[in-house]
Amino acid sequence: MQGKVTVPDIRSRKGGAPIVALTAYDYPFARLVDEAGVDLMLVGDSLGMVIQGLHTTLPVTLEEIVYHCRMVARGCQRALLVADLPFGSYQVSARAALSSAARLLKEGGAEAVKLEGGTHMARTIRALAEVDIPVMGHIGLTPQSVHRMGGHKVQGRRPGEQDRLVEDALAVEEAGAFAVVLEGIPRELAADITRKLSIPTIGIGAGPECDGQILVLHDVLGLTEGRSPKFAKRYADLHGIVSAALRSYVEEVRGGLFPTEDHSFHMLVGVPRERAVSGAS
Repeated sequence: MQGKVTVPDIRSRKGGAPIVALTAYDYPFARLVDEAGVDLMLVGDSLGMVIQGLHTTLPVTLEEIVYHCRMVARGCQRALLVADLPFGSYQVSARAALSSAARLLKEGGAEAVKLEGGTHMARTIRALAEVDIPVMGHIGLTPQSVHRMGGHKVQGRRPGEQDRLVEDALAVEEAGAFAVVLEGIPRELAADITRKLSIPTIGIGAGPECDGQILVLHDVLGLTEGRSPKFAKRYADLHGIVSAALRSYVEEVRGGLFPTEDHSFHMLVGVPRERAVSGAS
């Protein structure tokens, strides 16, 4: 796909070429992600865990998402930019959701928003869609529901849960979402939901039959602490590379090996010291 990716472009990819999505949280990585050719870039509330060092996404605020979204928007030239509505910014009422989503588009530069929940969020999704705010749904393992689920656990393994997730997916579609994230659900169930929907499904821990895939950038690059989730694949070990570079810096400074002549400045010949110093600024 050439040129700027739009919401209609993503919708048109249903059953076609797989949609490639990644998270991003700042300008330098947004540029790299965009240049790699991803179709959709998400400023996720996962920043609470991978950027802020939190154990859940719950403390992340709307102001923080807006702040990070502004940075990402400067580096996102091609991909569709989607921003998460964080916990507490949309559950209270449709009016609260409208206000929060408007801030993400107006102040953050997002082109669409994502929210978690199925049937119980259909009214909110519809309210946003009716005022032309594109919405991406998110069902299955929904991190903002971590306490109800008793942790970050796979959803939909039991018959009753499977029926509920199918209902959630259909409700999200009927309410007007242009796509839906399926997280942490069995491959077979994700495939069934994908067949039933006319909008694209984007999987994360939901198998290859989805219409696209999304991962957390820091998992892909090997920057997360501890073990990566089962569904994530590390394509690099930047933790090791960065650690080695920083240790080398520490050793060189302490050993008198840095800075060298190549990294030093000198007075200009024939220029008074006062002028040379002031000119350096």
